[in-house]
Amino acid sequence: MEHIVFLTGHLAHPALERVLHGLAPTPFTWEIRDIGLQVAALMTADMIRRRVPAPVQADRMIVPGRCMGDVAALSAHYGIPVERGPEELKDLPRFFKRAQQPVDLTQYRTRIFAEIVDAPRLDVAGILARARQHRSEGADVIDLGCLPATPFPHLEDAVRALKREGHTVSVDTPDPQELLRGGRAGADYLLSLNIDTLWVADEVASVPVLIPRTPTDTASLDEAIAGMQARGRPFLADPILDPLPFGFTESVVRYHGLRARHPDIDILMGVGNLTELLEADTSGINAVLLGIAAELDIAAILTTQVSGHARRAIREADWARRIHHAAHQMHMLPKGLSDALMTVHAKHPFPDSPAEIEQTAAAVRDPNFRVQVSEQGIHVYNRDGHRLGQDPFALWPTLGLERDASHAFYMGVELARAQVAFQLGKRHVQDQPLSWGCAVDAAQDGAHRCAPPDRERA
Repeated sequence: MEHIVFLTGHLAHPALERVLHGLAPTPFTWEIRDIGLQVAALMTADMIRRRVPAPVQADRMIVPGRCMGDVAALSAHYGIPVERGPEELKDLPRFFKRAQQPVDLTQYRTRIFAEIVDAPRLDVAGILARARQHRSEGADVIDLGCLPATPFPHLEDAVRALKREGHTVSVDTPDPQELLRGGRAGADYLLSLNIDTLWVADEVASVPVLIPRTPTDTASLDEAIAGMQARGRPFLADPILDPLPFGFTESVVRYHGLRARHPDIDILMGVGNLTELLEADTSGINAVLLGIAAELDIAAILTTQVSGHARRAIREADWARRIHHAAHQMHMLPKGLSDALMTVHAKHPFPDSPAEIEQTAAAVRDPNFRVQVSEQGIHVYNRDGHRLGQDPFALWPTLGLERDASHAFYMGVELARAQVAFQLGKRHVQDQPLSWGCAVDAAQDGAHRCAPPDRERA
C-alpha cells in the first residue's frame, strides 16, 4: 500500500489531521510532518530541503498547494515524487478523487469557426493580428466576415496571407461574387450557400456551408444537401440558430430534426445570435450550447467576439467543447471535470466554517493579519483579536493601521478581494488574486491561471 507524507505547519496541523481521518478508508497510509513553520502557506522548496532530512521513508510526499519553489527538484533530491496538494485543506478529498480518475481534456469533436466580423475595415496586418489572437484562444478556422455595402478590395490578399501563416480560412458573405473571390483565393470554407447559389460550389474547391432560403424553410436546406451529395462533395449544413425570445427553441428543434433526417452529415451551428444578443455571462451560455452540440454531434460552431460581454466567447467555447467531449467519452455528467467555466461563483466558496476559523484565530501569536472568508463574512485576525464584518470600511477602524501606509494599502487590497469573494460566493485565498476561470488571461492572473491544455481533435 502506498505511504504518503504530508508536510504542513503548526496552525494547519490539526485541520490536516481531521481531513485525513475523514478520508478513511483510504488506499494509502499516511503521516504528517510539521516542519516547524507557523503558517504552511509560507513554506518554500528551499525550506523543505533544510528542514526535512533525506531520505524520506515514503512513496510520495505532498506539500501545501501554495508552496513556492521547484517541486521537481525536491523529487530529484528525495528520490520520490513530490507534488503540491490543493490550496485548501478541505479540497483534499476532491484532490484524491481527481487523481484516481484523471480526465483528458485535450480532445474535442466540434471545431470553432471564429468570425472577424469587421474584416473589410481592417488592413491585412490587422486581420492577421486578430487571427493570431483567435487561434491562441482556441479557434480552428478564421472566418472573414464581409459587410453589406462595404467594399472588400483586399479580400484575396487577406485569404492568401492567412493561408501563408497556416490558418484554415472561411469567407462569410451572402454575396455570390465575394464567395467566388474568396474561393478562388484559396479559402477552405464558404459561408453560406443555399439552393439558389449552389452553383458557386461548382466554380471553386472550397467546402460550402449550406443554409435554407429562410430559417424555417427546411425543405430548401434538404434540397441543397441532396445537391451536394449528388456532386459527391463535402459540405456542412446550418439550419440557423435564432435568438431568444424569437424562435430559439424552434431552431433547436430544427437542428434536432436535421440530425434525425441526416445522421451522417456535418452540421455547423452559429452561436453568436445567443452569445452576442443575450446580455448575460457567456460562459454559461457557451456551456449549454456546446452541450447541445455534443448531443447532436455538431461538427463546428461559428462564434464571434463583438460585444464587450462576449469578449471571451472563443476561449469559453474551447473549454466547453472539451469538457463535454470528455463527459461523453467517459459516460458521465460534465461535473467536476474543470472549473474553467465557473467564472463568477465557486462551487465550494467557503471551505472553513466560522467555528474553525475562530479556532485557528485563537492559536495565532503574532501581529500579522490573516484574512479569511466564511458564509458569515470577512474574518480578520492576529494576536490582538478576531474581527468579523461584511464591509471593509467597517473593519478598517479596528485594524490600527493609520500610521502604516504600506500595510494599510496591502490590507485595503486584501479586504477588497475578500468582500468580492463574500458577495459573489468565490473562493478567497490570502495573497492570491481571485480566480475568474477562463474569463481572465493567464498572463493577467499570475496565481490562478486557466490556460487550456494542448488541443487535439478527436
